[in-house]
Amino acid sequence: MPADTCVSAADLYRHSLRLLLDKDIPAWIGLWAEDGVMEFPFAPPGRPGRLEGRAAIADYMRDYPDHIDLHDFPDLKIHETTAPGTVVVEMRGVGRLVETGAPFDMTYIAVVTVEAGRFTSYRDYWNPLAVQELGADFARGGAR
Repeated sequence: MPADTCVSAADLYRHSLRLLLDKDIPAWIGLWAEDGVMEFPFAPPGRPGRLEGRAAIADYMRDYPDHIDLHDFPDLKIHETTAPGTVVVEMRGVGRLVETGAPFDMTYIAVVTVEAGRFTSYRDYWNPLAVQELGADFARGGAR
């Protein structure tokens, strides 16, 4: 799905999840506006809280499949908002940590804004308490 000014935020988000499951990070990065911003308001110390621009987001996500092998996003709920192009997403990401083979199960709430068919803002409220259960590699930032 190429960026399209007519695509809804919900459809773009669903497509982005398929790309993550396919481990197609370059295509996932291609869904971003050049000046897009990704934020992690609950990021623990040592983890980034804000990424500014497609290049910074690409650098952060580049090795994602080397750390986390995602299998599914169960419990996906996408809520439309009154703000144009903005959705609120509730979901879980499940899979395994590549280095250890340990299960990966993270809950997320995201507030996502799309303009002209591209992500412009993505506030990812992932569960920092789960980091303790995922092990030291994840806590050090080895898994993103």
